[in-house]
Amino acid sequence: MSEDTIRLVTIGRIIRRRGRFLTILAVVGALVGYGTSLLLPPRYTTSASVLLPGAWEERELLTQAEIATSSVVVDRAATTLGWAGVDGAELRDRVTAEAADGNIIKISGTADTPERAQRLSDTVADQFVVFAAQITGAHTDPAAAKRPEELRQLVTRTTRRIDELADEAGPGKSVESVQTRTELSKLRTALQEAVDKLEQAGPAKERPDMVVMGPAARPAGEAPPTRVQLVVAGALLFVLLAVVCHLAAARVGRRLRTGADVTAALGSPLLGSVDVAGGRSADRSGGGARALFRRLLGIDVRWDVPSPGASGDEESRRIRYRRVGARLRDRLPSGRLLVVVPEGDETARRAAEQLVAEAGSDPAADAAHPEGLVLHVVDVPVSRPMVADRGTESGALLVVGAGSWTAGELTGIAEACADAGHEVIGTVLAGTVRARPERTGGRSRRGPAPAPAVGAGTKGGAA
Repeated sequence: MSEDTIRLVTIGRIIRRRGRFLTILAVVGALVGYGTSLLLPPRYTTSASVLLPGAWEERELLTQAEIATSSVVVDRAATTLGWAGVDGAELRDRVTAEAADGNIIKISGTADTPERAQRLSDTVADQFVVFAAQITGAHTDPAAAKRPEELRQLVTRTTRRIDELADEAGPGKSVESVQTRTELSKLRTALQEAVDKLEQAGPAKERPDMVVMGPAARPAGEAPPTRVQLVVAGALLFVLLAVVCHLAAARVGRRLRTGADVTAALGSPLLGSVDVAGGRSADRSGGGARALFRRLLGIDVRWDVPSPGASGDEESRRIRYRRVGARLRDRLPSGRLLVVVPEGDETARRAAEQLVAEAGSDPAADAAHPEGLVLHVVDVPVSRPMVADRGTESGALLVVGAGSWTAGELTGIAEACADAGHEVIGTVLAGTVRARPERTGGRSRRGPAPAPAVGAGTKGGAA
């Protein structure tokens, strides 16, 4: 798995084989989301729209949106609202503004009740309009409004003075008087043209006042994240984290699946591979409170191994066991042999029991070796492997399930056998397959097997 590409089929396998566990995690995540929603007070959000008449550039609209949430506007709104314990600094976190299409500034306010949210948005919008009018000069000083009239009066007095000077210059009988009257006439004409242009230009044209487009609508529902959203998000988050953790664990996993990897870790030859009829019980660990707890959670079955393939009939599986038994007799014709099974490997345990049964059920082998081969099955803990010291045993045979153990774990078992004086003469790799349904009609191709001739000391349980 560590070198495999993570595909959708892998995720589907996690969901299929860890369905109960993922369901429990989803419920726990939903409860966590619900608890979080109890800690977070409900929030309601509504918006008030302010229309900016005239032509506005985009950057100007963005500037107005920043002004709407400025400290001056929000502080004035906080003063107007007069909510106990709520100042401008707190309101700044609850008020947002954005420029919308059509020269509209949308001011949104968030509060713990629909009424407060509506009032907050309306108050901020009103204070924004007032402040914007002040900074754009829509309401000027009264003294400034009198200046054009004072200028007109000054021009009128100047014109009168020019006429008086022209009369004093005489009727224009001399050259000097004619020149003086001509200059004064030009000055009066220029002054009048300037006044006319000033009147045509008029005062500076200000933009029309901003308009609040009605009161904000009272919110009908909570603002995100709502309680339902938190519950759903908690469930999805826990399931997603579980899937990611499964994939990460499988990615860094080092469990051996092939016979070559197993024999390389153990340093013993592979005598053959055998199949165990499938079912969820084949992959489950032993009993005990821990095993019961894992079974209740639905994590007692391996998920990171491919689905078992279809096998042949019962006869074909028994033939493979008998072939392994024949190879055993070639290496150890007679004597007592220790069959070592990693503790908790149910697949290997069932394969060892089947091997004990099949090893003594071959009449031809019994005739060739009348003294028989005694197989003794023992379970060895993987965490702290310990094998009994060598007594009458002539060697040890390791039976392991494919994809169940790492190289370090199997090496520890092999070292425990060597430390106890047992020579590992071979390894058998057990795998899980789907058994074909038994035929209800007809007779089996093989008669009942005789009783195992493996000696009186044969055991099928842990020693």
